[in-house]
Amino acid sequence: MNEEVYWIWLSRVVGPASARGKELLAVYGSPKEVYEARQREDFSPYLTDTQAGRLRQLSLEDCLPAWARCQRAGIRLLPYGGEGYPARLADIPDPPLLLYATGAAGALEGAPAVAIIGSRRPSAYGTQAARTLAAALAKAGAVVVSGLADGLDGEAHRAALEEGGRTVGFLGCAIDQTYPASNRPLRARMEEKGEVFSEYEPGEGGQPSYFLQRNRLIAAACDLICVAEARLKSGTMSTVRHALRYGRPVFAVPGEIFSPQSEGTNTLLSQGHARPVVGPETLLEALGLKTEKARRPKKKKAAPPPQSEEGQILRLLGQGPCTLGQLSEALARPSQELFISLTRLEMEGLVYCTCGMYTLR
Repeated sequence: MNEEVYWIWLSRVVGPASARGKELLAVYGSPKEVYEARQREDFSPYLTDTQAGRLRQLSLEDCLPAWARCQRAGIRLLPYGGEGYPARLADIPDPPLLLYATGAAGALEGAPAVAIIGSRRPSAYGTQAARTLAAALAKAGAVVVSGLADGLDGEAHRAALEEGGRTVGFLGCAIDQTYPASNRPLRARMEEKGEVFSEYEPGEGGQPSYFLQRNRLIAAACDLICVAEARLKSGTMSTVRHALRYGRPVFAVPGEIFSPQSEGTNTLLSQGHARPVVGPETLLEALGLKTEKARRPKKKKAAPPPQSEEGQILRLLGQGPCTLGQLSEALARPSQELFISLTRLEMEGLVYCTCGMYTLR
């Protein structure tokens, strides 16, 4: 029997997000040894009653279809501690016994890794923060990690790709699925240089708990995590709790004090659970990466025509700093459209944004 089938069997026995599997391997050494001892030894010191029931009832033959499905789909199986298994995950108390992976093997190795996480329904400010930070990290050679979800996860992945960097995703669903489905093209781009992981085998039905279990892997796989924007009660905050549990440094982008979208990040900062991010340099310095490029101001380009949307924005900012909302009200333009113009002005070195306030350079 192929060794990988034994790993599928043991991962099913133990289930996701359990510390029992690591303890079991410390005693028996391999899934095959556990399987061969299942009928003659007492596993009650190592397994719950539910897990022990699965150990007795599941057979290797039950696991063969999943293994065959992986072979047909080109899905790699990464056993705990084996080749290709992310080294940072092996050190946590509740690692997945088996990871499923697609994309470029070893994408998490050989470079610092940073998780950029946040709201699935972000503000323009949160989007800008996530994209700016992810782009700077990718340009400096760091791997950007997130959850391939709606909102800031996807924005972080895209910004890293636009800089030609590596980005890695951890799924809260089976490895042969992408949630949301609209992110399938993004996943395909990520897999060219990066990697996508899941601890859920192909064909497995999804459960809401899977996303919370997945969050521990995002936290564990990185040298540090950065929250770009988050509500106080959110899945993002569960990732932060795992990061604190694993001893990973947490950083947060300060947000507007009146915005519910920033309540989580501001609370982390006020309680001392996170360090403030004042720009990409904060994260680059924490990783020991060069920050010259991040500090060097971009050369200003010629000002746009006064009557253009960008020209009107510059005229208003000439009277003093404004938030996106204030600009939207003054110009009677949707904030989504103004955000595009503001981003272009930032890239041209004509304006900059700090804590939600846009200012002329």
